[in-house]
Amino acid sequence: MDDRTDLFTIGQLARRTGLTVRTIRFWSDLDLLPPTTRSGGGYRLYDAGAVARLELVRSLRELGVGLDDVRRILDRQSTVGDVARAHVRALDAEIRTLRLRRAVLRSVARRSGTTEELRIVNDLARLSARERQQIVDDFVAEVFDGVDAHAGLAQAMRTLPTDLPDDPTDEEVDAWLELAALVGDPDFRRRVREMAVAGSADVPPEPLPSVEPARAALAAGVAPDSAEARAVLDDMVDPALSPVERRALADRIATFTDRRVERYWQLVGVLNRQPPFPSTVPAVEWLVAALRAAR
Repeated sequence: MDDRTDLFTIGQLARRTGLTVRTIRFWSDLDLLPPTTRSGGGYRLYDAGAVARLELVRSLRELGVGLDDVRRILDRQSTVGDVARAHVRALDAEIRTLRLRRAVLRSVARRSGTTEELRIVNDLARLSARERQQIVDDFVAEVFDGVDAHAGLAQAMRTLPTDLPDDPTDEEVDAWLELAALVGDPDFRRRVREMAVAGSADVPPEPLPSVEPARAALAAGVAPDSAEARAVLDDMVDPALSPVERRALADRIATFTDRRVERYWQLVGVLNRQPPFPSTVPAVEWLVAALRAAR
């Protein structure tokens, strides 16, 4: 038998290549494998060139190349390299999606959440980068509407990465989910707007003294209304301030102190892979309590 001159039926091609008759006939019906000729009885016959073409079609299909792309390659409208590069990009996107889903499932497994929580977590994590950013942009637009004095702060609150990493850590997935819930909380939005409006007032907020003495006092278990706290306080603010002035100062500091707002910045830091920063709010709350307790 001479492969260069012999002709093959679909059954012979199937035995030669290991493909099923049904698959070869299907590709032939799509003109991906046109017959070289037909027998007297009308059966399709294929030459050695068709065998080589069949092997190419099989190889492309095993690589996941779609039938339309296979046709373009066979018709020489696209090169194998062009199609391969396109499929690399598609596979990269699919791999990113699978990694993200794996990270989400790990997060849900740790939480031992309900079916509804799984749905919410999955929906949030599968959002595109643009959709994720839009959630934060909508939050910033509502909070800072008409508060032009804080354009810089508004921009800073938008500083999310353009996309989650290809292989997000558990911490990053949890940070995104917590952040999405936080900016969607009406109470949190009202609180941030209150701070934004207060910060845009004609009277600038009081510069915050160093909180390190308050942090140390808090760590040592010093009660804000104790005599020891008053001694710490006198090192932090002007001892000549009257009790009324100290309480007014406490109110101004409290306006710009909120654990959830600090948490927002911590979560943004996680998503931007920035080094974590120590919490300041507990020490500031201690300072506020000490100012209000002053006599």
